Amino acid sequence: MLILVDVVQLIMPKVTQYAIDSIQNRTIDEQGLIWVGLIIFGLAVAVMVLRYFWRILIIGNSHRIEKSLRQDFYNHLLKLSQNFFNKSKTGDLMAYATNDLNAVRMLLGMGMIAAMDIVLMTIASFSFMVSINPRLTLLAIIPMPILSITIGYFGKKMHRRFALVQASFASMSGKIQESISGIRIVKAFNQEKAELDKVDEVSLEFVNQNISMARIAGFFHPFQGFIIACSMIIALYFGGQATIKGDITIGGFIAFFQYLGMLVWPMIAIGWIVDMYQRGTASLNRLNEIFTLKPEIDDSQANLNIKEIAGKIEVKELRFRYGKELPLIFKDISFCVEAGQTLAIVGPTGSGKTSLIELLVRIYNPPQKSIFIDDTELYRIPLEVLRRDIVLVPQDIFLFSDTIANNIRLGNPEASDAEVYEAAKIASVHDEIMEFENKFETVVGERGVTLSGGQKQRVAISRALLTDPRVLILDDALSAVDTKTERQILERLIKARQGKTTLIIAHRISSMQHADRIIVLDDAIIKERGNHASLLRSGGIYHDLYEKQRIRARLEEEEEVES
Repeated sequence: MLILVDVVQLIMPKVTQYAIDSIQNRTIDEQGLIWVGLIIFGLAVAVMVLRYFWRILIIGNSHRIEKSLRQDFYNHLLKLSQNFFNKSKTGDLMAYATNDLNAVRMLLGMGMIAAMDIVLMTIASFSFMVSINPRLTLLAIIPMPILSITIGYFGKKMHRRFALVQASFASMSGKIQESISGIRIVKAFNQEKAELDKVDEVSLEFVNQNISMARIAGFFHPFQGFIIACSMIIALYFGGQATIKGDITIGGFIAFFQYLGMLVWPMIAIGWIVDMYQRGTASLNRLNEIFTLKPEIDDSQANLNIKEIAGKIEVKELRFRYGKELPLIFKDISFCVEAGQTLAIVGPTGSGKTSLIELLVRIYNPPQKSIFIDDTELYRIPLEVLRRDIVLVPQDIFLFSDTIANNIRLGNPEASDAEVYEAAKIASVHDEIMEFENKFETVVGERGVTLSGGQKQRVAISRALLTDPRVLILDDALSAVDTKTERQILERLIKARQGKTTLIIAHRISSMQHADRIIVLDDAIIKERGNHASLLRSGGIYHDLYEKQRIRARLEEEEEVES
């Protein structure tokens, strides 16, 4: 369609030349002029129709490519390990998915159009100009080499500048996103002025980088216009002389000027495409830095014939640290949980309880031959099976800005309302949800901000229960509920999960009394192991924790009675 538009446009000057030369030579009558007018009208209609279609096709497809790239980008992010997200800011990733992809789309849309026009219109216009008068053509293009040198010089500067613009945009997006997410904390500590100053600082940096980019473009594009004007002046002066001498007909001179005007657009388009190319390639380079990252967690060693797990977990001489220069989190720890048993993990803050869980579900990769599921090494189990059959309720609960019912259904979208209600009852949150105006259709705020900490934890537990996993892990997931509610939830959990493996991390000893096995982590090793009764008899760390919590509970009861 684009080629056809250019062909039709190239015919018009020839029709004009024929009409003017025929008038000058008195070889055309009134009827002939009408036919010429109709031809020009028809060509104009053809250009209009064809331009509509190439815009829909080329620009439309550039949007489809952008969508496809965005999907690929998000899909790639889903495969990357937790380490990548530990080092990356959400605002930076948002900039990649919006601003950078938009620059790539412009390159693949208008950039492609401009490139096509540059090649076709330049060759065709130049050929027609040579056919009219070769000497005048050579004179008219004398300024062109200056334009090529200018494009090469400014193109490199624009590429570097746009990379800085995109980096500052990412920084600004990250800061604003962080400020909005933490708006309640900002207000609570009366830090509006300080936060506004930080946003103002990154916004000013973005403005300065854009102004720096604008300075380059502000000189480059007008200089282009100056070179084009020089070509026009040369063509007008020498072409006028040739027309006066009779070397070129008036129609030929007008056609030459029209073709030179057509040549002007590709010259302008060179500036556009250089700008878009530098922006697009700078953005594409930034995106490719992400696309070329290899996921640390993958199925390269997996046995894809494994379709489910039973729930036996065995850890053998596990040694782990987060980095080569960082201290060991675990020193040769070993334990085993049979399928259907409940294991409780106890230990002081920083003892590695959460790290152990993250290794079990391969949020981080453990050392080879250190963790086994159903007597099969962890790396042999496909990630899809591992993440489906082992469900983790983490300390940091994340709820989506959606209805409570849809948040609970996250892992099992096909679940019925009755199943959702039953999961909520087991988690002791059903009655509280029913008190809301819209009940289970209540939309919670971003990250579930409209719910209390305890409600969020219980909704997350409901979400996990609805998937009915072979292994359920509660990582301090009851810390925000009172002791009585915690006891109710655990009693219902034990009943509902008969024959399924459960791992519980908790600070309250009351959460662990019904566990089949308990391990106590401290100083990177397992200090104690056994069940509730045997650990109390041993008089060690577990016993001390139990006694401290009993005293605290008694004091709290006395305070309640006094008040």
